[in-house]
Amino acid sequence: MKYKIDDIIQHLKMFGFFFQGSEIYGGLSNTWDYGPLGVELKRLIKDLWWTTFVTRNEYNVGLDSSILLNPKVWEASGHVNNFSDPLTDCNGCKSRYRADQLIEEQKPDFDYSKLSNEQLKEYIDKEKIICPSCKKANFGEIREFDLLFQTQIGVIRDKKSEVYLRPETAQGIFINFKNIQRSMRLKVPFGVCQIGKSFRNEITPGNFIFRTREFEQMEIEFFYKPNDKTDWFQIWKLEIINFLENLGINLENISYLEHDEKKLSHYSKKTLDIEYNFPFGIGELWGLTSRTDFDLKRHQEYSKKSLEYLDPKTNKKYLPYVIEPSVGVDRLIFALLCDAYSVQKLKNNEERTLLKLKPIVAPYQFAILPLSKQLNANAMELWKKLLPKFRCTFDTSGNIGKRYRRQDAIGTPFCITFDFDSLNDKKVTIRDRDSMNQERISIVSLKETLKKLVNN
Repeated sequence: MKYKIDDIIQHLKMFGFFFQGSEIYGGLSNTWDYGPLGVELKRLIKDLWWTTFVTRNEYNVGLDSSILLNPKVWEASGHVNNFSDPLTDCNGCKSRYRADQLIEEQKPDFDYSKLSNEQLKEYIDKEKIICPSCKKANFGEIREFDLLFQTQIGVIRDKKSEVYLRPETAQGIFINFKNIQRSMRLKVPFGVCQIGKSFRNEITPGNFIFRTREFEQMEIEFFYKPNDKTDWFQIWKLEIINFLENLGINLENISYLEHDEKKLSHYSKKTLDIEYNFPFGIGELWGLTSRTDFDLKRHQEYSKKSLEYLDPKTNKKYLPYVIEPSVGVDRLIFALLCDAYSVQKLKNNEERTLLKLKPIVAPYQFAILPLSKQLNANAMELWKKLLPKFRCTFDTSGNIGKRYRRQDAIGTPFCITFDFDSLNDKKVTIRDRDSMNQERISIVSLKETLKKLVNN
């Protein structure tokens, strides 16, 4: 069942997952701060990605490159000359849009990829493309909108001091290809993984954290021999799907869109969008791209430094080809939370709202709930014993029913209730979030029981 995006956002704000950026000053358009539970979820997802694709992967190593790079990096990559969108304004309501997206949404079968801005404007007028806001067909001229965030470095502000906030993390990997290969004595094929912030001056950010100007990426650049017969593209597609399923994403909400050759990016030989059915519609979740040797070749050309790999078997040099699996951390979190959000009708006509998060990504795996304030000291002693091994919270606010509902709402899979009987029988009650079933467990065997629960 699909829930309204506003209901999901309101729930996440209420329970400390997200806050509006700069809220006390009236906010800053399309900026979001991760609250105490949101940042914990984000950290867990990034750790799981890193463990999966770096720590436990036989091919890959990690990197953390600078946000500020030499401006020539972005000239070589094509971002300085090609990283812009066609901007147009509705003359009626003054809403601002990307001209290509307007055409794609209303005339999906039309190939606009090779049209100039003037030709795009002619087509929009001729076909009477309408404004999604006011439903009128009255758009202004189309002009290029630079997506790069520019800033200054150093004391003197002039042309020489101009640098860019990186629009992607990939180029930091490419310019370090030789350093990584040499220092780690790596043999092709191998991959380099990076998690980091990127910045794009989007025309139309929106849909909560789906599209923001400041975002975090998890990217892999996988280098392989150009004539390698292994289908690395398909291998990485399966790796992505396995990760999504392990994370808790419902694969029924996943679809695939292979880009038409005419609409491929200038660096791409093949691109597949792994999409998710968000409450606002289908949107790209994870990109998988065959970049060939475009990036290494460009950086070799612009830097005048060889980035070729010496094959130890043939003693010949070549520029490796690249497969790039790239996902936005924020989009991945949003998809996971959309899948997890659920409102259930109970027998007494009441409702409970819960987040069905798996224990591997739930901000808290367990909540310790003393039945009475008189039991707080005993329950807290148990909580402190569990803290070194588990993500565990201690909740004493409100009656036991309200505390169950609160833990359901933030995605805690299990609640452990310490009651008066616990003082005598040395047992506690474990409640399952999803089924609401309860089971009495010995405190002595509690750690072993909890280990099994979080690993299921």
